[in-house]
Amino acid sequence: MKHQYSKGIYKIAEWADITNAHPLPGDGIVSGLKEVGLPLGRGLLLLAEMSSKGSLATGTYTEAAVEMARRHKDFVIGFIAGRQLISNDGEDFIVMSPGVGLDTSKDGLGQQYRTPKNVIFESGSDIIIVGRGIYGNDKDVVAEAQRYRDAGWNAYLERLTN
Repeated sequence: MKHQYSKGIYKIAEWADITNAHPLPGDGIVSGLKEVGLPLGRGLLLLAEMSSKGSLATGTYTEAAVEMARRHKDFVIGFIAGRQLISNDGEDFIVMSPGVGLDTSKDGLGQQYRTPKNVIFESGSDIIIVGRGIYGNDKDVVAEAQRYRDAGWNAYLERLTN
């Protein structure tokens, strides 16, 4: 993993300011990535929750991801999760949420979608992650990206006013 991040075919650490990792392997995954990424000013997101139906990334798994982030707060900048995971004002981790969709709530593969308002306003996430909602099924990619950007921004403004 460390070799793949630093060298490998893609030399990820050279161009990716932020990458993500599953905490499942334990602290070693963060330590290895940190050895390469921290001197380069890179950051890591831990995959703490997933948006697919039946995901095992819940409960104690998510809690362990939060504790791992706290142990490595010099390199871990946040989480991929469906909601704000930390309510302590002294801690500041970014939350990026996948499974965002404006036109559907699920697909045939177990993906469950929530609107930008659900994710940002109601669940306290900072950033929406959109995939098929933008690039799926012969859509106008630019128009769809703008639509999601506007919906996310409006949800953020609503969160600020409430």
